Amino acid sequence: MSRRFVTLDVFTSQRFAGNPLAVVLEAEGLDTDGMQAIAKEFNLSETVFVLPPSEPRQRADIRIFTPARELPFAGHPTVGTAVLLALLDRNGQAGAVAFGLKEQVGIVPCAVEIENAAGGTARFRLPRLPFVWGEGKESADCAWALGLDPKEIGFGQHVPSRHSAGVAYDLVPVSSLEALVRSKPHGEAFDKAFGDSDHPSAYVYARVPGAEGLRFRARMYGPGMGIAEDPATGSAAAAFAGALMQCEPLGDGEHNIVIEQGVEMGRPSEIMLQMIIKSGALVSAEIGGQAVMVSRGEILS
Repeated sequence: MSRRFVTLDVFTSQRFAGNPLAVVLEAEGLDTDGMQAIAKEFNLSETVFVLPPSEPRQRADIRIFTPARELPFAGHPTVGTAVLLALLDRNGQAGAVAFGLKEQVGIVPCAVEIENAAGGTARFRLPRLPFVWGEGKESADCAWALGLDPKEIGFGQHVPSRHSAGVAYDLVPVSSLEALVRSKPHGEAFDKAFGDSDHPSAYVYARVPGAEGLRFRARMYGPGMGIAEDPATGSAAAAFAGALMQCEPLGDGEHNIVIEQGVEMGRPSEIMLQMIIKSGALVSAEIGGQAVMVSRGEILS
């Protein structure tokens, strides 16, 4: 049988920017090996498989695969799939819709605003708040792994940390955008520094100087996921909320953070992170961004 698919660029409103995503519709009958083979064929950072909802209160069940493994949760697949399903439900007509997508991490509540026949904006509430999953690595180890000077690791109160909101990351702050540009995984050193994770990956970030409000730029290296570098990583942005709680002097209230990613790859992306803090604790967080359709077709199987 043939299966429809659509590709979108996510965390951008411009085609050929942001993070590409493949969404396979009508995925019934595919087993895990079949989904993994298709994800490897697309060879994008993630491919989504849409299945009928297992519970009536949600829009669909989805499974998310990198070229190398399945993920329990991911941000750009959630945003892109939410926009696509809303486009299909509304026949491309502008307007708002809300529904849940069931991922391995749980039901992810999504709110979508369709802007035109090809794209829109989606945001979702984190189904799991970030938590510390380990002690951050030493600055010297991070520098060695990323080809930097140890003095370039950290800024302000930011130090390397380990957080997860469903997918575990090593979060490594660097002192400047110049250091961020020069960072890159250094083979064996990277594996030794971060190899005790289920899927070794480093989310390297710096503050954007002179920006209004909280604005950061990040790069995500995920060789353990089969991803050399990712143009936009919503699950890492979700984990980053934990690093901000640990390292940034945030007070009670609503905080809106902008994260640039993919700039060095020529795939600029913009991720919106909203955090709500009450009595010094993070009580909720949302990830948001735009997505635009790029192509559609069918898989022959």
